[in-house]
Amino acid sequence: MAFAARLVPAKSPLPILNGILIEADANAVRVSVFDYEVSARAEIVAKVETSGSILVSGRLLNDIVSKLPNAPVEISTDGSKVLVSCGSSKFNLMTMDVANYPTLPEIPEITATVPAENFTTAINQVSVASGKDEALAWLTGVLIEIEKDSVSMLATDRYRLAMVELKGNVTAGAEGTVALVKARTLQEVAKNFGNQGEITISISKSGDREMIAFKANNRAVTSNLVKGTFPDIKPFFPKEVDHFSIISKQELIESTRRVGVVLDTPVAIKYEFNEDEVVLEAAAADAALGQASESIPAELTGAATVSHLKPQFLIEGLSGVHTEFVRIAFTKNPNDPNRLGPVLITGHGSKETSDKDSYRYLLQPNMQPR
Repeated sequence: MAFAARLVPAKSPLPILNGILIEADANAVRVSVFDYEVSARAEIVAKVETSGSILVSGRLLNDIVSKLPNAPVEISTDGSKVLVSCGSSKFNLMTMDVANYPTLPEIPEITATVPAENFTTAINQVSVASGKDEALAWLTGVLIEIEKDSVSMLATDRYRLAMVELKGNVTAGAEGTVALVKARTLQEVAKNFGNQGEITISISKSGDREMIAFKANNRAVTSNLVKGTFPDIKPFFPKEVDHFSIISKQELIESTRRVGVVLDTPVAIKYEFNEDEVVLEAAAADAALGQASESIPAELTGAATVSHLKPQFLIEGLSGVHTEFVRIAFTKNPNDPNRLGPVLITGHGSKETSDKDSYRYLLQPNMQPR
């Protein structure tokens, strides 16, 4: 119930879409939700005495179930009402007309299979870079690309870019398939599929609906694809950068948070990367009201460099790194070789050895949301 209810629309113009469909047949009960864009369904073992289906308020039923004692739950119907009993607790709910509920989309053939834990980690790494402006729908999505033996995920809001690649089993002929999926839908998948072993990804671009489906064990989510053309951002990620600083990830996050306390507007913090340290400096819009500075150890390869980075965007990028140290690499501005381009954030296993993680995060200095 909790899994399916997460996908119930908060406020739908069609009240029936606020419902959750419960179907009982053989030895299983299936719960489903669908709002014409996203669907979720789960199946559990049950003792079914009479096959049938009912439609009730999803959020109300979920609130009830979440508070029931640890005992068997019995669901039955009485005319236009559904009765929910658990121990001494009893609830009566009004039903909706099942006949008016939309037909759930069929799950397409499998495109690729990936480890669930790796997939959910990848979603969390890249989705922070997706946009929040619904007027630019393609920016709110994450691009999933099916390659020969891997699945890559990319996102951008124009101020930062994120990319990660994970190994998987790709169905023959599926190489080159792409799908643009809303980041918030993927984030719900990440919350619910992380411990499910393997996830199958199914992408369909034929017929009336272009969609993607994720399935693991007894649960599945489908989503219509986001319309629009996602930009080709992979070429922006350089393969090699010989100018970089190695820093403790946690120290950099904590120092950024401390220095950023004095900021009263979402402005950048100044980061001065020197041979053996990084110096952080920040000031309020009216410098007289607050200033802060701090230094943390670092190892620099290349010339001393100054970059101004928005703290929230930097911390979100660092959060995707799962190693003790982080490498902050300094790229060149393609339009002006004398100016710095975006900083490239990647994991670094230790100060002596590089890391194999495919996560990449590009952050543009001095770029602030309008």
